[in-house]
Amino acid sequence: MPYLSDQTFQNLSSSDFQIGEYDTCDFNGCDFSGLDFQGSSFENCTFQDCDLSNTKVFKVSFQNVRFERCKILGVHFNTSNPFLLEFRFENCQLDYCNFFNLQLKKSQFLHCRMLEVDFSQADLSGASFMGSDMSGTVFDRSNLEKADFREALNYRLDPEINKVKGARFDLEGLPGLLGKWGIRVG
Repeated sequence: MPYLSDQTFQNLSSSDFQIGEYDTCDFNGCDFSGLDFQGSSFENCTFQDCDLSNTKVFKVSFQNVRFERCKILGVHFNTSNPFLLEFRFENCQLDYCNFFNLQLKKSQFLHCRMLEVDFSQADLSGASFMGSDMSGTVFDRSNLEKADFREALNYRLDPEINKVKGARFDLEGLPGLLGKWGIRVG
């Protein structure tokens, strides 16, 4: 398997991608939709303006990987290699992605659209969701201690079944915490 380091890849399509180990590489404007990344690993890499919708990431390693302005629909990150898993998503579309049971401490989901994302049983302690639209996102027995939900929109989470100690919320986010009890704010 090839090892590629300190390279920039632009406008690649799925047929141009080579399974390999990528270290400190940048992917710009690439269309990897539907691609099976199995066998690849990414360390200290950045994806900008890429389409990764419906990619297969079974056993793929993501260590300190950053996604900016990417379209990432329906990706089952819960099947990726959990060892040293670390993400940063910024201005991305993450609809229908699955992060079930992953260790995502201090991960960042900044100003993203995250419709119906599954974070069930995930450890998101210290994670940031600032400015993200989280309609239909599922938090079930998730660790959200010290997570930051300021400026986040449309989330619903039950403080009785999720750990929320030290989490930060705006006043505008109170309906997302109180909805279970039928309490209206404002």
